Amino acid sequence: MISLGRTRAGSAPILANPVEVRGEWHAPPRSAALVIGRMREACCSGIRMVSDRQPQILRIGNCPAGPPAVWLHRDASDTAIIHVDVGERAWTQLAYQFGHELGHVVSNSWDSEAKPSAPCQWVEEMIAESFSLRGLANLAAAWERTPPFPGDAGYGKEISHYRDNILAQYNQIASSQGLGTSSSWFTRNRSALEGFVGLSDHAKAAVSILLPALMARSALLEDIGALNRWPERAALPLDAYLSRWRASCKSLGSAGLLPDLIKTTICSR
Repeated sequence: MISLGRTRAGSAPILANPVEVRGEWHAPPRSAALVIGRMREACCSGIRMVSDRQPQILRIGNCPAGPPAVWLHRDASDTAIIHVDVGERAWTQLAYQFGHELGHVVSNSWDSEAKPSAPCQWVEEMIAESFSLRGLANLAAAWERTPPFPGDAGYGKEISHYRDNILAQYNQIASSQGLGTSSSWFTRNRSALEGFVGLSDHAKAAVSILLPALMARSALLEDIGALNRWPERAALPLDAYLSRWRASCKSLGSAGLLPDLIKTTICSR
């Protein structure tokens, strides 16, 4: 096991404590831990951590047997366990996968009770994906300024290119669904959105709307720390889900702007 990562003195444990890296990486585990630490910093930059349900420890394993996921477990109750599936020194792929799963952890989806559920899991998936893509933009810029490995500043452009390709795919999906031109996109696609417990093409299309708002106002992301602090989690109708989220924001002292933004910019289309 390797424990490494940038820390923020006085920050929430999810940011201040080192990450733990386990498993076979086909590269020095210390290097993987360094990239993970950088991506954690990039994803959480400019965000106030408001949740009272965050883990003390982040443990990341490379697990080629399955897709990237947060492993919901009953063992170490203070530990969030993230599984990724990356190739040798595939640092951009590692950062992207880790960033998405970290988005779930920050959304309080990491313990044994955090099973994804319809009909509102799509909201969290859209947020987690936007969280990761925002993080990749920050990581690319930071990598060019201060690369984690000597003489590797140019890799920042590869990170940007990887991110741009993902966004181009999502924009194409959104265009094919008429998201930019139709006033009834959500109504027409609601069943597909709510019926898929994962990152569906419809949730990817919605990322094309949400991500620019988060890039412009990173403070919106503090509200994700108020997600899933009620027993039903995502297993509520949309209006009830957003209402619980707003109430949770209020109880934690966050602004509560993100649930309203999603309601007005995505669910009204």
